[in-house]
Amino acid sequence: MVSSVLLAAARSRRIRDLVTSVPLTRGVVDRFVAGDDLDAAVGVVRGLRADGLEVTLDHLGEDTRDRERARATRNAYLEMVSALGEQGIAGGADASVKLSALGQALGGDLALDHAREICAAAGRAGMTVTLDMEDHTTVDSTLEILGKLRVDFPWAGVAIQAMLRRSEGDLRDLAGARVRLVKGAYAERASVAYQGRREVDRAYVRALRTLMRGDGYPMIGSHDPRIIEIAQALAAGRPPGSYEFQMLYGIRTAEQRRLAEARRMRVYVPYGADWYGYFMRRLAERPANLAFFLRSFVSR
Repeated sequence: MVSSVLLAAARSRRIRDLVTSVPLTRGVVDRFVAGDDLDAAVGVVRGLRADGLEVTLDHLGEDTRDRERARATRNAYLEMVSALGEQGIAGGADASVKLSALGQALGGDLALDHAREICAAAGRAGMTVTLDMEDHTTVDSTLEILGKLRVDFPWAGVAIQAMLRRSEGDLRDLAGARVRLVKGAYAERASVAYQGRREVDRAYVRALRTLMRGDGYPMIGSHDPRIIEIAQALAAGRPPGSYEFQMLYGIRTAEQRRLAEARRMRVYVPYGADWYGYFMRRLAERPANLAFFLRSFVSR
C-alpha cells in the first residue's frame, strides 16, 4: 500500500513541488544520487572504478514535453561522455538513457535522433548505451527505437521489466541483445503487470532463464540475495564476461564490492538536479528506504 502511494506520488507534479520545496538534508538525497552536477558524478565514478566496479550513468530527468529541455538532456549526455573520456575512465562505462527525457512524447524522430548522437559519441569513447524502460505505455516506442539504433550500434541495450506480462515475449524478440533485467519500479495495473511480490519474483526467474539460455548479454539488475544466488546458478557454464550484475548507487554497497571480486559488477549512478522521480521510486522499493528518509527530519 505504501509503495503504491509513493509510486503514484512519483508522477504527481503537485507532490513534486511540495517535496522539492522542503530543505531535505543533503545526506538523504546523497544516499541514492551521486550529486547535482557532472563534476560530482565524475568523482563518484573515479572512486567506484578504483574499487573494481563498472558504472552506468543516468543524467536524471524524464517526461520531457519541451524540445529545448530534450536538447539540453542530449547535450548533458554528450558532455558526460566527453568528461569521462578526458578523465581516462570512459572505456567500459555505460550511459543509461530515458527516452522520455530526450523527447519521446514529442513525436517524430526527435528522441531517436538524440539517442543516435549519444550512441555515436559513446561508441567513439569506448562506452555503451542502455535504454531505460519506463511505464508500460512507452515500451513499444522504446523497443522500436532500440531496433533502429542497433542497426548502427549493435551493442545498444535495453532494460526489461519482469513485472510486465508482455516481457517474456519481448525477451524472445531480443535474442542476442544486451538486456538489463529488472523487476520494475512503476505503478502498473493488473491487466498489464504482475502485482504480488511472489508473482513478480517468479516472472523474474522465468525471464532470467530465458536470458541465460540465449546468446545475448544478460545484465542482472537486482539487490535480492535469492535472485542473485539463482542467477549465479543459471550462469554456470557461461563464458566469463558474458553477463554481469547491476545494482543501484547507495544500495548494498558491501555486496557490490563482494560480487566485483569474482564477477563483473556495474553500479547504476544517477546524477543531476531533477532527482525527484528517481528518489521517490527508491523510497517505494523498500520500507527501510522510507524509514531512512523520515528519520532525517526527526534528527534535524
